[in-house]
Amino acid sequence: MSHVIGIDLGTTNSCVAANVDGDIVVIANQEGGRTTPSVFALMEGEERLVGQLAKRQAVTNPTNTVVAAKRLIGLKYDNPEVEHARFSVGAEIIKAENGDAWIRIQDKEYSPEQISSFILAKMKETAQDFFGEEITEAIITVPAHFDDTQRQATKDAGRLAGLDVLRIINEPTAAALAYGVQESGEDGVYVVYDLGGGTFDVTILEVQEGVFEVLSTSGDTMLGGEDFDVALIKYLVELFEEDTGVSLLKDTMAMQRLKEAAEKTKHELSTANSTEINLPFIAANAEGPVHLIRTIQRAEFESLVAPLVERTLGPCKDALNYAEIEKDEITEVILVGGMTRMPLVQEKVTAFFNKEPSQGVNPDEVVAVGAATQGGVMTGEVTDVILLDVTPLTLGVETSGGRFTPLISRNSTIPISVSEVFTTAVDNQDFVRVHILQGERPLVADNKSLATFDFVDIPPAPRGEPQIEVSFHIDADGMVEVTAKDLATGREQAVQVQASGGLSEDEISELISEAEDFSDRDALKKERVEFQNRIIGLIYTSERTLGAFGDTMNKDELEAIEELLELAKDASEDDSIQLDSLEEVLSELEQTAYRLAEIMAANMEDI
Repeated sequence: MSHVIGIDLGTTNSCVAANVDGDIVVIANQEGGRTTPSVFALMEGEERLVGQLAKRQAVTNPTNTVVAAKRLIGLKYDNPEVEHARFSVGAEIIKAENGDAWIRIQDKEYSPEQISSFILAKMKETAQDFFGEEITEAIITVPAHFDDTQRQATKDAGRLAGLDVLRIINEPTAAALAYGVQESGEDGVYVVYDLGGGTFDVTILEVQEGVFEVLSTSGDTMLGGEDFDVALIKYLVELFEEDTGVSLLKDTMAMQRLKEAAEKTKHELSTANSTEINLPFIAANAEGPVHLIRTIQRAEFESLVAPLVERTLGPCKDALNYAEIEKDEITEVILVGGMTRMPLVQEKVTAFFNKEPSQGVNPDEVVAVGAATQGGVMTGEVTDVILLDVTPLTLGVETSGGRFTPLISRNSTIPISVSEVFTTAVDNQDFVRVHILQGERPLVADNKSLATFDFVDIPPAPRGEPQIEVSFHIDADGMVEVTAKDLATGREQAVQVQASGGLSEDEISELISEAEDFSDRDALKKERVEFQNRIIGLIYTSERTLGAFGDTMNKDELEAIEELLELAKDASEDDSIQLDSLEEVLSELEQTAYRLAEIMAANMEDI
């Protein structure tokens, strides 16, 4: 049976885990890290870098590096959240033809789904290296408050990465699943407080004899660690301009250096009371080079970000109200996401819930572990566990007067199906337009449009007489299907709600084909590097042997070997040389190495 991997596609970092002989294991990447930076960069010659390699070169290549693409996934360009994300993303955000927010790098346009697929492909490759076999199936997590469009876009990203996404699971739900199965096992009511790199969620679950039932969820898709970084960056930019008269805002390289320093400062202040930011030669004024050197106290940083921490408490109150749970009924509060390492966050959570939160899980890895656990449930490797999740937002249709009529309320357990009968508004109306929306506001204009379709060929009748039954079905992934049925004729029409805008099937197919082409190119490049590395190694050992025993060889043989070594050196440095030529050079070097080994052995015997 092939393995089903669990992937936490994070805003700042991503993580992959899998079931290995009954244990859920977090899989380290090729660089040895258990998490991978969610960073993509495009180099000259369309060379793609993902993860730590992309992050390392961000300072020198900021406009061609994409950070936190997840903050754009499923968003229209004119969405206020896009402007909010601009500071984090790095590369240029543009308006695509369909109105979505895309990213431009080196005159090439990428959708956030495509950028995310590069991260997911890295996770897939990490798992394949670990298992030594092809991986095709995955569970991918999303913030609990992601709407249908964002969930569909995430699923599309998985398809682009060559993955069959068996299920989309909410991040805090995954964390609770991991905690409940691996850490606690105790029945009760759990709160998952999930403050990650780009989003905040709070979820309340009841665990009873292996059944994980989500009671409520709330959150903020534009609140996370990136915003804490931005608060510190803006503060430092203002102070620097006051001291030197130089604004760093339009200097992309300086801002990238400052962003990395802010992230490092944030991490260090979780354990230290103060830390120094030291960025020499960050800019210049009339007097010459200027440096940014400043000590930041923990209290100083906490005062900057205190409003952000306070913003998390509103959704906490909402989640308790939706679940109809009192604070004293809570068994455990689980902290998830890297930002929960911050002492101020822990203090606020403790004060709000009147309970010391649990820190028994790794906040960076627990979501991936939960996703892998759900993968084990679906394959039958993990038993006695049932997950009942909820839909985060209300779903409904437009009715007369521009009103939003809810059919499925937020925090309803999924999968779920609901039907309601509607009628016509004018005499002899021969079609009904079904406009599907998601949100919490009473008017259509204030909610998010998911899809529109026309139910046609309704028999002529006075208004109010036709009976049109509209049925909503939400599957376990939170994906929506809507059916309209004429009760008089029995005729029905269904639509699988796709992302409003987003990628079409043709675009997805084209991008999958492109990804396969790049995969073939990457495989050839990897093979070339392996040949070159083996050649370099043989050159090194051959030269050492020649240095020790070359004077015992005849002149013609010595010159032939030296000539071959020079040819091999050129081949090892020439990226344009054909692979079969490299293979020939390697073969000749291996034969030479055998000959040198014989010479060395003979001389050792003489000694």
